[in-house]
Amino acid sequence: MNEYELKVYDEVQEWKRRITKRSGMMNRLSKKAQAKVNEVIPEKVHEIMTESIKSMVKATLFGSQMTTNRNQAEGLTLEGKDELVRKKISTYQKTAMVEGAGTGAGGILLGLADFPLLLTIKMKFLFDAAAIYGFDTKQYEERLFMLHVFQLAFSSDEIRRNTLFEIENWESRKQVLAEMDWRKFQQEYRDYIDFVKMLQLVPGIGAFVGAYANNNLLKNLGETAMNAYRLRLLQKAPEL
Repeated sequence: MNEYELKVYDEVQEWKRRITKRSGMMNRLSKKAQAKVNEVIPEKVHEIMTESIKSMVKATLFGSQMTTNRNQAEGLTLEGKDELVRKKISTYQKTAMVEGAGTGAGGILLGLADFPLLLTIKMKFLFDAAAIYGFDTKQYEERLFMLHVFQLAFSSDEIRRNTLFEIENWESRKQVLAEMDWRKFQQEYRDYIDFVKMLQLVPGIGAFVGAYANNNLLKNLGETAMNAYRLRLLQKAPEL
């Protein structure tokens, strides 16, 4: 490893410590309450929601793949790639803020449109991040990895720890993980953003909440993706 890679290694270790740290009391109570709600939702509703999210994500993956520039980071060092990803995060945060403010200001009907629009922005960012770090998103396993990065960013303590394990051991685990657990994927994501997205529908504060929430959601996804891909690259780097 060179000097910059050693610096990144320390940053990745600190990131892993932070995301595996136990959530606060309020977050844990909120998760328990959401779990109780999920228990009383009819199974047919769960199935419909799971299929809806699955179809939405797969359509977004296809569209993002078609519009991603795969040669945008040719010849860049890891430091150069990190800098480019940071710029991408900033750009996507601004886009998400505008989208969140617009749908939040529009009341319930436009507020409901925020979900697929924000999902599209998030997935498009993940494709850009993967391309910058040199991973071929035409490969199924790389698109599956992106979904695990997404789940790592938006999940509860236990799922986050399990997902980090899969990401850290991707080369050996990718053959086992033939398909995403879509039921778990949609429940974790929905539970993670439920409360703030409900506030986004409230007249008068929806625009502010939408912009603020979307900015933070993209910031979280950006940090997660950046460190997940750095982790994979560092595993390939020659040791001192």
